[in-house]
Amino acid sequence: MTGSILFEAIVFLAGAIICVSIAKRLGLSSVIGYLLAGVLIGPYVLGFIGEEGQDILHFAEFGVVVMLFLIGLEIEPKNFWNMRKTIVGMGGIQVGGTMLLSYILFAALGFDWKVALVISMAVALSSTAIALQTIKEKGLMNTTFGTSSFSILLFQDIIVIFMLGFIPLLVDSEHKTSTENHSEHANLLENLPVGLQTLAIILSVVLIIVAGRYLIVPMLRKVAKTGVRELLIAAALLIVFGISFLMEYVGISPALGAFLGGVVLSNSEFKHELESTLEPFKNLLLGLFFMAVGASINFIVIAKSPLTIGGILLAIIVLKAVVLFITGHIFKLKLDQKLLLTFSLAQIGEFAFVLLSFAFGLNILEQEQMDMMLVITALSMSITPIISMINERLILPKIGTKESIKRPMDHIAKSQKIILVGFGHFGSTIGRFLRSHGVEATILDHDSNRVDFLRKMGFEVYYGDATRLDLLESAGIAEAKIIICATNKLSVSKAISKIVKEKYPHVEFMIRTKNRYDAYELLNLGHQNIYRESLETSLTLAKDVLSKMGFRKYTLTRQVQNFIKYDEDSLRRLASEPKREDDYIFKAKKELEQQEKFLNEDFKRGVVDYDNHWDSEHIRKALENPNTKK
Repeated sequence: MTGSILFEAIVFLAGAIICVSIAKRLGLSSVIGYLLAGVLIGPYVLGFIGEEGQDILHFAEFGVVVMLFLIGLEIEPKNFWNMRKTIVGMGGIQVGGTMLLSYILFAALGFDWKVALVISMAVALSSTAIALQTIKEKGLMNTTFGTSSFSILLFQDIIVIFMLGFIPLLVDSEHKTSTENHSEHANLLENLPVGLQTLAIILSVVLIIVAGRYLIVPMLRKVAKTGVRELLIAAALLIVFGISFLMEYVGISPALGAFLGGVVLSNSEFKHELESTLEPFKNLLLGLFFMAVGASINFIVIAKSPLTIGGILLAIIVLKAVVLFITGHIFKLKLDQKLLLTFSLAQIGEFAFVLLSFAFGLNILEQEQMDMMLVITALSMSITPIISMINERLILPKIGTKESIKRPMDHIAKSQKIILVGFGHFGSTIGRFLRSHGVEATILDHDSNRVDFLRKMGFEVYYGDATRLDLLESAGIAEAKIIICATNKLSVSKAISKIVKEKYPHVEFMIRTKNRYDAYELLNLGHQNIYRESLETSLTLAKDVLSKMGFRKYTLTRQVQNFIKYDEDSLRRLASEPKREDDYIFKAKKELEQQEKFLNEDFKRGVVDYDNHWDSEHIRKALENPNTKK
């Protein structure tokens, strides 16, 4: 409107704040808010953003690159290797099946076979940005649905490399000279023989792996020693930019290269520092990406042939949904997981923009075909959050959840005095320990595949969303004494406590938290039984270290108990304090000094010198010589 970059920044930020706030207030995904903001500020509604919208879209795609780098940081190389069958199996079936059906559809519509083939490649790709953002936002990354979606999306990111390499082979010889001017898509390898291209790609991957260990980590160590926070931020961005540029230069997907770089650095000591540094950039860039997608929807093209575009859009979503559902069925996903997979990945993804633009530059696609497919791609991405919401609110409660929960209903009716919500690694440890002492709990989990697996292991685990009061009532909440929230999602624990407190205030809560800040929030809501998942484990390790240094085990155990007591007291005092950074740091520092002082006084009180328990000398001698008289 004014041509000022500052004005455009204001428009984007204001649009995001207003629309995303409204979407969250209505209980919708933030992605819907960003897309709506893009539509409103775009050239076809309010007109704040004009032709430069496409340039913004290319820049915003870097958000997808940063997201895949952070996902790579969370996956250790061994786990990535263990997923190879799922990645190739599920991804291969989905891409192959979608391409086949799409090709038949567009060939039947009268498109040339080359055009139909290119479009089928684009249609086979789903949106990594929308799918993974929604999955992570809802805390479903560790479910069967989450890992299946990630496997398919990762395979798509890999296969797009080969698609970009294959498309130039479709160009007629008389048109090849006209493609030389399209330097936008040129890369280092395009004029090399296929064998050398393959070798260069392999060498690039090896270079990333070697650089991760012998160049990037040493560089980060030197940067960390300076103690300058902004240098570490610059280093993190440099890593992602550098890896992405290298991958793009040799013709590989920058997003895939960033993911590989993340995997390489997942075992480094800077893993968590890189995550916390890049997370804000990822969220901002992804938001910008979704807004750019919304702004790119060309309503003029839609107005010219609304029925054709609407019909093709519907056909694509249906055929992708069919392939995804069949893929989930082949890999034995339960109905609710299959439905989540089907509705989450049925759109066309951001890499379709790259493929279609590349094919248009090579004169394979005509302008009209290009415009139509870009609109269909943007529309499919825009309506995905709405379709997913319909699935979760209208279909799953009647089909997915009902089918999964009907089996254990008779067993739930007998109920126990304890209800355990969440049976992952943390919750299963609690359940096993309780069961070993003859105490049974009614166990609920939201992943139906995990439920079936645990049932085979001999656990009575029931599928369901524990934030639903009807499910808790069927599990015996009215007669229960204790409910244990072992889920790793704070929002779930808060939702359960809210609905239970209103109707069943007699039930006592025991809640798992990840850190002090989650604990503060729960304490301020009136909960007293808060369990930080890393507290006792870290103290056990510290106790074992001091034991190996020669300290007495009994003394150390007493000191661990004292540390927990002092830390819990401090936690409750700090919970009510304002969280302004300066005030909090001052008070927290005073609390730490006080704790260390108390522990040091306990240690000097004579416990060490007069400790005749557990590992004292006479007990050691007695154990060494069983015949010693007592």
